[in-house]
Amino acid sequence: MTTDTLPRVTAQQTSGERPKSRPWGQVSAQLFLVSASVLWLLPILFALYIALRPYAETQKYGYVSLPHTLTLKNFSQAWTQSDMLHYFLNSVLITIPAVVIALALSTGVAFILTRVNVKLNVALLILFTAGNLLPQQVIITPLYRLFLKVPLPEFLSESGLLYNSAFGLILINVAFQQGFCVFVLSNYMKSIPEEMYEAALVDGAGLWTRFWKLTVPLCRPALAALATLLTTWIYNDFFWAITLMSSGDKRPVTSALANLQGQFVSDQNLIAAAALIAAIPTLVVYILLQKQFIAGLSLGSSKG
Repeated sequence: MTTDTLPRVTAQQTSGERPKSRPWGQVSAQLFLVSASVLWLLPILFALYIALRPYAETQKYGYVSLPHTLTLKNFSQAWTQSDMLHYFLNSVLITIPAVVIALALSTGVAFILTRVNVKLNVALLILFTAGNLLPQQVIITPLYRLFLKVPLPEFLSESGLLYNSAFGLILINVAFQQGFCVFVLSNYMKSIPEEMYEAALVDGAGLWTRFWKLTVPLCRPALAALATLLTTWIYNDFFWAITLMSSGDKRPVTSALANLQGQFVSDQNLIAAAALIAAIPTLVVYILLQKQFIAGLSLGSSKG
């Protein structure tokens, strides 16, 4: 018998081991992730499909039908008809200051709560955490009346009041985001080794030096992650803008979508195109800060 006719024996057969099959748990997890991704993308893809179809065609054949014509006309019409650029600038004037102020204040508060021995540390941290549980709709009536009575200088508000001003929206967004930011940053700062602060004290570093030159640089991943989330939340805010602003030309871009709705007829194709355009800035922010965002979510659990 020649060697060519001998059966080939693999290493697994000689050792008596069988090829391992993929665990059912891993397969189920992958199926779940794929299904969740499809369900999450389905509304976005459907909105894109509607935005690419003419309004007359969907009126005739329905929204759930095969397309006869695909066009970008709805996007150009939504940009010009809703004056999208003007509302984009309004959103920028509200979002950027609100994010910067919220992160600056919450970083200082979190540092005091975690690195300065104060008797009220635990009580203050519970207070900030409990603020996340307060629904915004609960305080809208007293808050609305308060905005009508608080005066502002003319350079901050044309009406002279906190109501109907960009500063008022910045203030309310900062106030409602403080609880979440302080909670996240305080937990992140607790993971920084205490030995680093002891070494800084030995070198004669004061409180401000330990905060600005030691803590803030180490918290950059967490700050980037929070900046991504805050930009998305504040930019997409519709509730405060529609409640605390009466002038339509001062409202952010989310309110511009309401300008595309008529009293009796609504062009859903045009609204879908405008909604997709309005979502582009938040998508760009996430792409630019993607690495820092993922690092901020993962590094805090691995330190210590």
